[in-house]
Amino acid sequence: MKVRALFITSLLVSGMASAQDWDKVEMKAEALNGNIHVIYGAGGNIGVSAGDDGVFIVDDQYAPLTERVRASIASISPEPIRYIINTHFHFDHTGGNEKLGGSGSVIVAHDNVRQRLRAGAFIKAFNHKMEPQRGAALPVVTFNDQMSLHLNGENARIIHVPNAHTDGDSIIHFRGSNVIHMGDTFFNDRFPFIDVPNGGSIGGVLHAAELALAAADAKTIIIPGHGPVTDKAGLEAYRAMLTEARNQVRSLKEEGRTLEEIQAAKPLKDIPAKWQTDNPKWPDMFIGFIFESLK
Repeated sequence: MKVRALFITSLLVSGMASAQDWDKVEMKAEALNGNIHVIYGAGGNIGVSAGDDGVFIVDDQYAPLTERVRASIASISPEPIRYIINTHFHFDHTGGNEKLGGSGSVIVAHDNVRQRLRAGAFIKAFNHKMEPQRGAALPVVTFNDQMSLHLNGENARIIHVPNAHTDGDSIIHFRGSNVIHMGDTFFNDRFPFIDVPNGGSIGGVLHAAELALAAADAKTIIIPGHGPVTDKAGLEAYRAMLTEARNQVRSLKEEGRTLEEIQAAKPLKDIPAKWQTDNPKWPDMFIGFIFESLK
């Protein structure tokens, strides 16, 4: 997972990748519980519901991987992809929208996801510009709080979490299968990316964790936006890390220290190695996300 995380980060920083880079991506499908599966690749983890009513998925990764995403889904079910839920607007979760939407899949997302995709966006942390999207790439069904899809014998509840990873995040609770897909409100292999200029905040990310934990039990399977699937205990560990990081940065900020002074103090150095990455810049970036969202 660390190798995948580094690959994703390199793609985000560069904003693009060569065909050879995309060929290196390993696509892996894994059955979870009931009729729910997960597909790992180079973008956000894809949730798949496959049953008598067809297929609906959560997120669709990078655009150059769309045909490989299709093939991975076909290995689970030959049925057409009826619906796509976008957990947020970032291009590593919505890149397949245009081709899949153009093939007849109905895209569902929070109101702010459609607005940001249509307007285009700049992701400051990675110096990446997302061009405005049109037509089939845009969600055609949007909501402002919660909605449900009743397919494959499942009540999939889609719940908006305000100002978390972005301003348009949703978590999806597959109630019958006891699976929760958290999108990028949960990174299970590193400190999370919080897109503060596009509405994200450390408080919102913590709120997302609290919502999911309240709905989970000891047998719940939780799909993060990035990293391996986990259980309620894994999400509790993530919440504990977020809380500790927020408290450390907030305490130093309340002392009047600047961002640079807080970064130099290395307040995250004692947080368990699970959340650290091989990128020495990432802890300082995470501190910056917390610092900016505490304004």
